[in-house]
Amino acid sequence: MVDTLQSISYSDQEGGGTSAMNQASLQRRLARSRRAGRVKAMALVAPLLLFLVVTFLLPIGLLLVRAADNRDVSAVLASSAPLLAAWNEQGLPSDQTFDAFVSDIRAAPRDRVAEVGKRLNYLDAGFRSLMTKTARGLRDAPPAPGKEVLVGIDPKWGEIATWQTVAQGSPAWTDYYLLKAVDLARAPDGSIVTATQDAIYIDILIRTILISLSVTVLCVLVGYPLAYMMASTDARTARWLMIFVLLPFWTSLLVRTTAWLVLLQSNGVVNSILTSLGLVAAPLELAHNRIGVLIAMTHILLPFVVLPVHAVMKGIPPAYWRAASSLGATPVKAFLRVYLPLTLPGVGAGALLVFILALGYYITPALVGGPKDQMLSYFIAYFVNQSSNWGMAAALAVVLLMIVIGFYAALVIAYGRKNAGVRA
Repeated sequence: MVDTLQSISYSDQEGGGTSAMNQASLQRRLARSRRAGRVKAMALVAPLLLFLVVTFLLPIGLLLVRAADNRDVSAVLASSAPLLAAWNEQGLPSDQTFDAFVSDIRAAPRDRVAEVGKRLNYLDAGFRSLMTKTARGLRDAPPAPGKEVLVGIDPKWGEIATWQTVAQGSPAWTDYYLLKAVDLARAPDGSIVTATQDAIYIDILIRTILISLSVTVLCVLVGYPLAYMMASTDARTARWLMIFVLLPFWTSLLVRTTAWLVLLQSNGVVNSILTSLGLVAAPLELAHNRIGVLIAMTHILLPFVVLPVHAVMKGIPPAYWRAASSLGATPVKAFLRVYLPLTLPGVGAGALLVFILALGYYITPALVGGPKDQMLSYFIAYFVNQSSNWGMAAALAVVLLMIVIGFYAALVIAYGRKNAGVRA
């Protein structure tokens, strides 16, 4: 009897051990299958990721680096820049520094010297002509000490302020553009102070944010009722409304903006209708001002609110309305307490999308707006296309990117806290 029980116990243990071994083997095979699936998925996605990195992330990264890149100047002043970095700025630089500077300018090609002059001209107006005059004078100057040659070409080389400008603009990396983009500057002692000249970028930044927020609010106020109409009406009407919402996507942005310029000008369609109906005695100023910018941008960006809000509304069961009514809620109270909170994720997504797109708008404010309605993107385009100041353009782009990241992070944090409160 005892032998029989022991044999049964041994059999159960062997069976349990075999079952555990089979389970472990199954888990290993499952893990290998999952790894193989992930590798295949990454292999399929890898070309797209590589394309995005090469055509999107890499150019943006290179542009942002230009906000602090000053290696063009340090490369030309290869011998004199280290000596100026060690200069205490209490008096004129040493004779060795003068000699090194002369050697650097003589050895550099003419276009590189002109580039150095342009960069230093941002710090001190008139430096471009000084560098051009110096490079031209050094070609014909007889052999002599560097200090004597430079002062003979232009007496400004005998002033401490001139060499302070060269020392400030010669490091390989600089924060000059980033500070100027927020109306700050470096004092002679190295401290950061408020800029006294060309302090316009904070006002432009505030203007950009205010216009973007205004367009976002208008899009939500107009798009929410339209999305509700599309979600609650019959299928045929909803299809036609969706066509009208998507119609702007089939037309060029430039064409839409130009059309609004035609409609809103003094002798345009809108003013003609208002005048013929006797609603106004004289044409209204609707173009080349803030009103025209808000109208045109709201029309162009409206679908980016309607589509996400409509998608959320379509997912709300109609039974919620009936349940709220059966519990005694009025239609207004049912909307405010039940329907509106359920649609807030779509409203938040659409509002954030519109705000981010509005921050970078350039064509519409440039055509429909006036001089006081230009946004930050207009000045980025100006520094790239007209001034060829890539450092300043990159610095303003960095500021714009930080604003977008800041607003997005604030929305994510607020949404996360709201969800945490609901779970609690």
